[in-house]
Amino acid sequence: MTQPSTLKIVGPDRAGGFMARLRRIGVLGGMGPEATVTLMQRLQAGTPARDDSDHVPLLVDMNPQVPSRIRHLIEKTGPNPGPVMAEMAVRLETAGAEALIMPCNTAHHYASFVTERVRIPFLSMLALTCVELASQVAPGSKVGILASPATNQIGLFQTHLNDVGLVALFPEDEGTVLSAIRRIKQYGPDEADIALLHEKSAELVKQGAAAILVGCTEFSLISGQIKTTVPIVDALDILVAATLNFAGVRLDDPA
Repeated sequence: MTQPSTLKIVGPDRAGGFMARLRRIGVLGGMGPEATVTLMQRLQAGTPARDDSDHVPLLVDMNPQVPSRIRHLIEKTGPNPGPVMAEMAVRLETAGAEALIMPCNTAHHYASFVTERVRIPFLSMLALTCVELASQVAPGSKVGILASPATNQIGLFQTHLNDVGLVALFPEDEGTVLSAIRRIKQYGPDEADIALLHEKSAELVKQGAAAILVGCTEFSLISGQIKTTVPIVDALDILVAATLNFAGVRLDDPA
C-alpha cells in the first residue's frame, strides 16, 4: 500500500493566500444505501465550509447489489461479497480516488479483498473506532457492541478491541438485534428500534460495559437518540472524522 501523497497547492484562496487541494475519497457504498447517504451528510455537516470548494470531493460507488453479508456469514446461503467489493475498489482507484472508505461495519470482514487489489489507503472504520475507544476508557474495559450478530460470530470487533486492550460484550438475545437491522433496511428506523437500542444498551451497561460502540450503520441512523449512562461511540462518526482529516479539511477554519 502506498503512502498518501502530500497536498498540492492549486491556487489562491479567498484571503489572497494559497489553498491546499483536498484529497479525493472513494466510497464503497450501498451497504446499505441510507447509511451511505448518511455518511455523505455527516461529511458535509462536519466541514466548516464557506463555499462548495471547501467540501471533500467524493467518488461514490453506490452498489446495493453487493451480495448480502448476513446471508454469507450467518445463513451460509449467499455468495461471498468480497470479490464484488474488490471490483468496486479498483473502479474507484482508477477513477482517481486517493483513499477508500466503507460505511458498513460487517463488510470490513472482507477488507482484505479490497486492500489486496488497490495501492491507495483503506481507512478502516473498525480499527479507527477501537483506537478512539481506547482513548476514552481504562485499559481492560468492556465495550458493549450494538451490531450485526455476524460480527460476533466472526470475532470482528473482538479482534480489533483486543488489539487495543479492550473486551467486547454483546447483547444476550442477538436475534432481536438482527430483526431490527433487517426492519430498518426495509422500512427505516422507528420508535420501536430506538426503544430496543435503549434496552440493549442498558443490558450491556449492567454487564459491565464502560462504553457502547454503535457498530452497525443502520443503528447509526438513530445513534444520537440512544440514552445511556456511559459514553456512546458511533463508528460512522469516527470514520467521518478520519475522512475529513485525511482529505485535508481544516476543522479549525471558521464556517
